[in-house]
Amino acid sequence: MPARVKTDDEVMVVGGKDRGKRGKVLRVDPGKHRVYVEGLDMVKRHTRPRQVAGAQRAEDVGGVIEKEGPIHLSNVMLIDPRDGRPTRVGIEVEEGKRYRVARRSGARLD
Repeated sequence: MPARVKTDDEVMVVGGKDRGKRGKVLRVDPGKHRVYVEGLDMVKRHTRPRQVAGAQRAEDVGGVIEKEGPIHLSNVMLIDPRDGRPTRVGIEVEEGKRYRVARRSGARLD
């Protein structure tokens, strides 16, 4: 089953520690059924500074780096463009072309 959420969609988290928050999808990992949402599910990575061969100073900064973690697709819902509330997504076929449709209002998403 293909992921019906795409990059740059606005979603709302409906489950987990960030429930109720909204954000823009940065990337989708359809194989693992995960999405990465801007500013949500922040995780900390402790990295050491790395020296690039032939460079004078460390290229990659070390320390504690915060970045977005993965959220399961079942825990996010797309935002309906008409009323700004979360909606399920349907597929509509017209002249052989597939369109994503908001189930709440029937508005096309792309």
